[in-house]
Amino acid sequence: MKQFVWSFFLAAGLTLPVVAMAADMTVKVSLPRLEVAEYHRPYVAFWLEGATGPARTLALWYDVDKKNGEGTKWLKDLRQWWRKSGRELVMPVDGVSGATRPVGEHTLQFSDRQLPLKGLAPGQYRLRVEAAREVGGRELLEIPFAWPPVRAQQLKAQGQSELATVVLILTP
Repeated sequence: MKQFVWSFFLAAGLTLPVVAMAADMTVKVSLPRLEVAEYHRPYVAFWLEGATGPARTLALWYDVDKKNGEGTKWLKDLRQWWRKSGRELVMPVDGVSGATRPVGEHTLQFSDRQLPLKGLAPGQYRLRVEAAREVGGRELLEIPFAWPPVRAQQLKAQGQSELATVVLILTP
């Protein structure tokens, strides 16, 4: 039957519509409750790195409310992100930068139909999440994955200090 249908469409000069598949990415990050004398919310950077091409920043949480942009002064404490792409950005970046977050689970959602994933070439990537806290520590987690996803996946990285968990959910 399939052969007949294809033959009919070809003989009639008709074409079938090509359906573009969309892919989505959800990142869940848990910030732990730390029992320390002086607690400050962490600065957190989320970005993608591939085998080729520049890093692509997905989100950046920092103290956006400090007067005269003083919060940007500490972005270089996110050392890995800063070296890969941070120093080339002018803050704030619309749709990327935002305020620090409190303890708990936070969710970021992205679609390949919108920036920053729009136009992301197929290939092997690493989601990298780095957190740094004033009078605190620094931690970097990474999750390797293939883009675009061919099946639904849930990948996880476990933190030790500044990050509790990072979960990457990919849906074709």
